[in-house]
This record gives sequence, structure tokens and C-alpha cells, in this order.
Amino acid sequence: MMPSVDSDPGDRDSEPFVEVDPSGRYGRYSELLGSGAVKKVYRAFDQEEGIEVAWNQVKLRNFCEDQAMMDRVFSEVRLLGTLTNKNIIALYSVWRDEQRNILNFFTEVCTSGNLREYRKKHKHVSTKALKKWSKQILKGLEYLHTHEPCIIHRDLNCSNVFINGNDGQVTLSLSLSLSLSLSQTHYTEAYLRRHTYDLSVPLYDHLFG
Repeated sequence: MMPSVDSDPGDRDSEPFVEVDPSGRYGRYSELLGSGAVKKVYRAFDQEEGIEVAWNQVKLRNFCEDQAMMDRVFSEVRLLGTLTNKNIIALYSVWRDEQRNILNFFTEVCTSGNLREYRKKHKHVSTKALKKWSKQILKGLEYLHTHEPCIIHRDLNCSNVFINGNDGQVTLSLSLSLSLSLSQTHYTEAYLRRHTYDLSVPLYDHLFG
């Protein structure tokens, strides 16, 4: 049975949760932070740590007739749980709502959104700051490429790079079904350098253009 989402009568002015996870730790707000082909992301709150988080939802019924894709979604979420790097979005917890057939997982949230939105909002950014962001993106890619198994990010763009505007911390998000684990495939260092370059060109154009 799902925990109640009723608010305390004494907290009438507080923002109500529309859903709470089975542990009672995470509460979801109605605000949608983003959506894609596979998942929707809502603003949420970790009551234990007292911090805002992102509540990601994947409707598994969309893959009922595609077991390969279903397996891939679960595999990629498990993979996210093994990543520990300050330039990669952190995964905190996962649970499956069997009744509604929805996969829920909770991740770090970046206060200022993605770099695409951030650059539109802040037009006047120094080359020094742009280089700082770029260096962090490269550090995140280096971590993925040297991870075991090696991970290739196939959808790196400014919409999948997030920033905390208060300290300039940049993190990469791995979109489900777009990142690729290469556990059984060997790629040379030259290939990885080329892959990084190919990804960097559109990022460079958007950041510095």
C-alpha cells in the first residue's frame, strides 16, 4: 500500500506532495522538470536529507511488447547506480510500482537546469567560465570512458549537461536508451578520442558560438 500523501493540517501553506515512495522518504511535487521519449522528470524532496531531488518515471507498459528495450532500461538504471563521480548525475534510489507498472528512480537535481537553458538566460559569460564548464564535461567523459565496463554517451548535448548556478558545478546526465555500456566490446583509445571530439563540436558551437 502506498503511503498517504495527505499533508499535516498544520502545514496548510506548504507545497503538497502528489505522491510519496513506499519508504516515505521521497515526496513528489506536481512540477515537471523535463520529459523525453522514455521518461518524465519531476521535482521532488528527500525528507531524510532535507534536499530537493529529481523523481524520474518510466512507464514500463510502453515496452510491454519489446522485452529487449525493457531489459535495457533496467540494465541502464542499474548501471547508473554504479557511477560515482561529481561530474555525473548521482542516482540515489530505485523502486518499481508494480500496480501502475512504472519504474521510479531518484537522482541528483541541479538547481539551474541544463546548460542550454542557462546560456539562454545568461548571455554574457566569460571565456574563463566556458572553459571551466568544458573541463568538467571532459572529466565526466573521461570517467565514463575509463569505467569498467566502458560507457559511451551517445547523446551529449547542452540539454543533457546540467549546472548549479551558485558554484558552477557541471554534471552529465545519461538519458535512458541513449548511453551505451560496452562490456563486451573493445574500443581503442583513438576511437574514444574521436568520439569525444565528435561530441565536443556541437557543444563548442553552442557554448562559444
